[in-house]
Amino acid sequence: MKLSDLASKVGAKFVGDGEVEVRGVATLDEAGPTDVSFLANPKYADRLGRTKAAVVCVAEGAQTPPENPKLNLLTSNDPYYTFCKAVVVLVGHRKHPFVGVHPMAYVDPSASVGANTTIYPFAFVGPRARIGSGCVLYPGACVYDDCVVGDRVTIHANAVIGQDGFGYATHNGEHHKIPQAGNVVIEDDVEIGSCCAIERATLGSTFIGRGTKFADLIGIGHGTKIGHHGLLVSQVGIAGSTIVGDWVTFGGQVGVAGHLKIGSKVKIGAQSGVMDDVPDGTDVLGSPAVPIRDARRVYAGMFQLPELMKRMRDLESQLDELRSRLPASASEGEV
Repeated sequence: MKLSDLASKVGAKFVGDGEVEVRGVATLDEAGPTDVSFLANPKYADRLGRTKAAVVCVAEGAQTPPENPKLNLLTSNDPYYTFCKAVVVLVGHRKHPFVGVHPMAYVDPSASVGANTTIYPFAFVGPRARIGSGCVLYPGACVYDDCVVGDRVTIHANAVIGQDGFGYATHNGEHHKIPQAGNVVIEDDVEIGSCCAIERATLGSTFIGRGTKFADLIGIGHGTKIGHHGLLVSQVGIAGSTIVGDWVTFGGQVGVAGHLKIGSKVKIGAQSGVMDDVPDGTDVLGSPAVPIRDARRVYAGMFQLPELMKRMRDLESQLDELRSRLPASASEGEV
């Protein structure tokens, strides 16, 4: 379509030739003369000068670089979101080959499945489970008995919803399994990545709030409750009975101890280990996780440790030399 038409559809302004034709999307480095790309991180701004893209989504106020005068721009206050909408317009979401339950999937007769839901081969929906409308369960997705999945939920391949929680009573050195009598409740518009595992609660429900998105390989302990619109990057692990607020972001490989409370609008840096409650709006980093300004000071000091150790050894040598020059009585503290 023409650039002017695309700008109208995505709610952005264009700078340049509105008649130029756009057909696809690509990165700044790989884009060709009919592609749309984006610049969301200022550190890549130099690539505007050499990209071959037809159009780049940029922040308001950005200018066409003089070394690339034919480059057209789509400007908005959120260029990455503008690019997202452009991808939807030009490419669209994945088209599924069918709607409904594939004959090679298994849905228990006592389970319910909403309208316009697609369940791929080898997916499993257990007894009394409820799947909402407009959902997609990819191959190998497993929803255990009594679990509830809302509308427009995507569960990618080999994810498991509602397996038994890790609950045991240790008595006389033996671990006795506690029946996991609860379930998992997933609200609307959630996406669960491949090979995620969400444990059912011992009592009550493990809960995933509306609009939350999981990457792959994430484990959620029994009884944990995650609020609305969270983002969890791959390999996050959250132990049981933890309460997570709304709009919380977990970086990759974050580990969270059990029975904690993490407030809303918290950001947790990659590979952090959260051992204590985190107040609303706090950014934390490190293991154990601390407020990010403190973590930066710790890491800055850590990189200076080799030099500090060398200086300490030098000072110890100087001290030994000074002691050797003192009279014996003085060196023994009898001055």
